[in-house]
Amino acid sequence: MNNPAPADATPAVSAARNRRRRWQMAGFAAVALAGALIVLYAWHLPPFRSAIQSTENATVRGQVTIIAPQLGGYVTAVPVQDFQHVTRGQLLVQIDDRIYRQRLEQAQAQLQSQQAALANAQQQARSAQAGVSQNQAEITNARAQATRTAADLRRIERLAAQQLLSQADRDQARAAHTQATAAVAQAEAGLEIARQNVQTVAVNHGALEAAVANAQAAIRLAQIDLDNTRIRAPRNGQLGQVTVRLGAYVNPGTQLMALVPQRMWVVANMKETQMARVRIGQPVSFTVDALGGAKLRGRVEEISPATGSEFSVLPADNATGNFVKIAQRIPVKVAIDRGQPLAARLHPGMSVVVRIDTEAKPDTR
Repeated sequence: MNNPAPADATPAVSAARNRRRRWQMAGFAAVALAGALIVLYAWHLPPFRSAIQSTENATVRGQVTIIAPQLGGYVTAVPVQDFQHVTRGQLLVQIDDRIYRQRLEQAQAQLQSQQAALANAQQQARSAQAGVSQNQAEITNARAQATRTAADLRRIERLAAQQLLSQADRDQARAAHTQATAAVAQAEAGLEIARQNVQTVAVNHGALEAAVANAQAAIRLAQIDLDNTRIRAPRNGQLGQVTVRLGAYVNPGTQLMALVPQRMWVVANMKETQMARVRIGQPVSFTVDALGGAKLRGRVEEISPATGSEFSVLPADNATGNFVKIAQRIPVKVAIDRGQPLAARLHPGMSVVVRIDTEAKPDTR
């Protein structure tokens, strides 16, 4: 037969159960609070807002130059190899220049022909000017003859009136005077013709000078084409893959290789919610995945004037009314500080993690 429980057992069990429930509620509240704090910390929300703004959406950039020919032809030499370091002016590709060399010689021969024609025109101008001087002398002579015959005619007219000379002598004097007057008119007309010849030669001289200038321009164009058969490095840098091969035919604009310059920078695509305190000149640290997480330094050099979506080919334009707010990205250009040995190992396209110290004093040097 079982013994009955004490009278005070029920209150003790109830109190223990209440204490256990309170501990459970306190534990649940602690877990919920810890989860909320973790979320706030992960999103850098108050009270865990940090002065360091970071992003993994960042890459190394550089002014990569695509090397392409300006004219077509067969490739006769490729004296460089993949990933080779080159200097400014170094020969990269040689295109067959025989046709362009002949065009240059043809243009030079055309220039010589035009220069000879111009020299001949100058001689013609001197001859035409001499013709003007000759006609002026003939006018002077004709006027002198006309003056003499006029005087002779007056004397003969007086003598004929006194019947001291025959009518034939008077007619002969009149004819001589008329002939001298006509000679003056003829000489004046010849002078006008000579002057017109001078004008004609002057006009032709201008046309021939233009022809000489055109021939000289043709030589310069031919020389430019000939020079363009030798494709040279526009700057110091390192080549990418050389895709052109000896004997290949290339057209203008064909991509032959890429040249990567020595100057690099970092572009960090920051969220718009991170940009409130970002300023030009603030110090930046970034780690490079390809260098085992090595840390380098830099500073904010420029901030994009618009979000990345504004520069896309098809900008977002939601006119349906179904709008979902998405944090936009604003590109920030980061200049890499000099004097860092690892900076020489950076290459365009490398992924980096950027951290901007928004509390530091901006350096605007």
